[in-house]
Amino acid sequence: MSKRILVTGASGGFGKLTVNTLLSSGHQVAASMRNPQGKNQAVATELENAGAKIVEIDVTDDDSVSNGVQKAIELLGGLDVVVNNAGVGVLGIQEDFTIEDMQKLFDINVFGIQRVNRAALPHLRQQGSGLLVHISSLLGRIALPFYGPYNASKWAVEALAENYRVELSGFGIDSCLVEPGGYPTTFMDSLIQPSDKSRTEHYGDFAHAPKALFDNFEGALASNPAQNPQHVADAILKVIETPDGERPMRTVVDNMGMGDHIAKYNGHLQQVMEGIYGAFGMDGMLKLKV
Repeated sequence: MSKRILVTGASGGFGKLTVNTLLSSGHQVAASMRNPQGKNQAVATELENAGAKIVEIDVTDDDSVSNGVQKAIELLGGLDVVVNNAGVGVLGIQEDFTIEDMQKLFDINVFGIQRVNRAALPHLRQQGSGLLVHISSLLGRIALPFYGPYNASKWAVEALAENYRVELSGFGIDSCLVEPGGYPTTFMDSLIQPSDKSRTEHYGDFAHAPKALFDNFEGALASNPAQNPQHVADAILKVIETPDGERPMRTVVDNMGMGDHIAKYNGHLQQVMEGIYGAFGMDGMLKLKV
């Protein structure tokens, strides 16, 4: 059955792949991005020619989000699914990131999701059904060095999605997470670097470690064709097409050696959630009303 889907951050990376994958599977898609008449005009035209409805949304701007989500609903004739994909990464020693750096990151990765969900949820709640897909990361489950603020933002996304899950289940609205590992996409080209370099000298040779790790990781990605970003788009499609009430809360997508460990972690957390919610007589909130 065809779904009406809004995908944020559709100008590149997982977003663009997801839009094309959803269109190929017969879904109606509104692809949102910044500056579709400016720097993203070429990709906007490409996606529009493929069948997507193009919507301008800057997830850091309240009015842009409100107007863009409403425009997507109008163009699609409704809305069934929101894919919160817009995001940005970082690279650097955590102490070097200023408060302004952190605010910029969280404004996109966390507050942006809250803006989009708040704009879409009145419509979904009124129709008594819907799905929020949050694109997180394996780094939303564990912490790795030199991605500290990004780790923190994705841990926050995990909590947001969990709370939406239990608070919206009784209204027939599902909330879930897709957790990719690292993939060779345009995401790697726009990492936020720390603004305050004055402390770097106090780290000695360790100050060179972030770039060394990044270069090694880039090499590992290049030598591992199994780490194909299309797998993430396929996983998002599978989540969307899974019947209501049967979707997993978390879907791990990784072929670099971390995924199996995180999947076990997720399974254990699910048992913990069921145990705690059961002890308080709240286990019904973990089940989607269908």
